[in-house]
Amino acid sequence: MSSEFILVVDDESHIQHVVSLKLRNAGWEVETAADGEEALHAMAARRPTLVVTDLQMPYMDGIELCRAMLERPDLCDVPVIVLTARGYALGDEASELPNVNAVLSKPFSPRAILDHVDGILNTPERAA
Repeated sequence: MSSEFILVVDDESHIQHVVSLKLRNAGWEVETAADGEEALHAMAARRPTLVVTDLQMPYMDGIELCRAMLERPDLCDVPVIVLTARGYALGDEASELPNVNAVLSKPFSPRAILDHVDGILNTPERAA
């Protein structure tokens, strides 16, 4: 998985740590960013295999990040998992973004994130 990595985007360092640790323990290389703007800068240097992003963040939130990715031909097909605080519902328009593959409510199980990552990235289409 040397050329593949997962970008974890969250302004809460403990969430970044828990998600990153679970993914690293599963064998993934992980990079982190504190908000959508920082994430876009990181993706300009290196294209991620998948993005796990918080919904509510300063500067650029998770939905704005997903939309910005869709506008870039090099990032428009990168799958995204969105994490959202319990009680904060995604609007219909946001939940229909084509790059959003899953939405998980906080608090979440780190195992659930890993299961979603595996389900998204370990498909026959990717192996081909």
